Amino acid sequence: MNGVFKWLGRIALALILAAIAVGLWKRDEITRLWAVNSLFDKGRIVQNFSNMEHAFLTVPVPRGTGPVSRLPRGPVMTLPERAVDWIEARTLTSLMVLHQGAVVHESYHLGTGPQDRRISWSMAKSFVSALFGVVVEEGAIESLDDPVTRYAPGLIGSAYDGARIRDVLLMMSGVRFDEDYLDYDSDINRMGRTLALGGAMDKFAAGLNARIAPPGKRWQYVSVDTHVLAMVLRGATGRSLPDLMSEKIIQPLGLEVEPFFITDGEGVAIALGGLNLTTRDYARFGLMAAGLGSYRGTQIVPEAWMRAATVPTAPTEPGELKYGYQWWMPRDVRDGEYFGHGIYGQYIYIDRAKDVVIVVTAADRGFREDGVRDRNIAMLRRIARAL
Repeated sequence: MNGVFKWLGRIALALILAAIAVGLWKRDEITRLWAVNSLFDKGRIVQNFSNMEHAFLTVPVPRGTGPVSRLPRGPVMTLPERAVDWIEARTLTSLMVLHQGAVVHESYHLGTGPQDRRISWSMAKSFVSALFGVVVEEGAIESLDDPVTRYAPGLIGSAYDGARIRDVLLMMSGVRFDEDYLDYDSDINRMGRTLALGGAMDKFAAGLNARIAPPGKRWQYVSVDTHVLAMVLRGATGRSLPDLMSEKIIQPLGLEVEPFFITDGEGVAIALGGLNLTTRDYARFGLMAAGLGSYRGTQIVPEAWMRAATVPTAPTEPGELKYGYQWWMPRDVRDGEYFGHGIYGQYIYIDRAKDVVIVVTAADRGFREDGVRDRNIAMLRRIARAL
C-alpha cells in the first residue's frame, strides 16, 4: 500500500511541476494578453502608446549608421485660438508643426517626451505605400494589375484570391472585415488577440474567406489589406518588411531614434499599424512625403508614385473622406493636401500649397465620436493657415 501512495505521490508531484512549467511557458503570452486587454484603459493608454513593446513582440527597424538629418528651427509660431483647448480635449501627447521645412512648434503633453517612440497605428499604412512605390520602381513587382496571389500564393483560396494589387492598395479588396475597435468580437479585435497569443498574421489573412463585393467594385476600409500588401512585398523581394523599410525608407531619412515594428508570433512585422517612431522622426517622413518623395536633396520615393498615391482614386462614399494608395484626403480635397491617419488621433498632415507638415500623436479615447475627425482636420487646417 505504501508503494501505491508513493507512486501516486510521484504522479501528483509530476502534475504540479508540469502545471508550473506550463504556467511559466505561457507567462509571456498571458502577460501580453493582459496588456492588450488593458491597452486602451483610461489610466494606462498614454503610457501604453509609448511602450508598445510591453504588450507585443517587436523587431527593430535599423536606422543605419548615417548621421541624423537636421530639423532646422524657424520662428516660433503662435497657435491659433482654441488650439490649446483642442490639445486637451483630444488628449494630444505631442504636436509638431513645420513650415518651409523648419520646426515652428514642438510640444509634448501628458508626461510624454521627444524620445518616446509612439505607436503609429494606421499611419504605418502610408509608410508601406512609400515602400511599395520604391519596390515597384525597382521592378520587383511587374504591375499593380497583377493578382496578389502571384507574389503571395498563401492567399490562394482565400477572399483575396482574384484581387489585384491595385485593388488592395485602394482598400477595394472586397473582403468582409469588421473594423470596429469598440466591439470586443470584431475582426480587428480578434486579430489583436491573435497577435497577443503569438498567432500568425499570414494565416489570419489567409483564413478570411467572406466578401462584401467582388474585388475592385466597392471601397471599404480593411486594415488587413495592408498586411496583404506586405505579403506581396515579401514575396516579390524575398526580404522581410523591416529589412526593406530600413534600407529604402528609414536609413535615407536619417532618423534620430531606431524605430521598431510590432510582430506576430512568427516574427512577421505588423504592417497595418505596428510601426513605432518618435514625433520628430514622423516629421522627417512627413517632410519626405510633402516633397513628393524627396528629402534633403535625395529622391527616396519616386515622385510619380507619390503623386499617384496622394490623389483621391478610391470611390469612397459621397461626403466621406477621400482615399488614395494608403493615404487620406479631406472631404473637400484640395490639390496637395493629404495625410496619414491612425486611430486614437494620430496624424501626419501635409499641405503642399502652404509648405506645412503637422504631426499629431494622441491617446484620444473619443476618436470615434461623431464629428471628431472633421474637427481635427479643421484644426490642422487652421494651424496651417496661421503660418
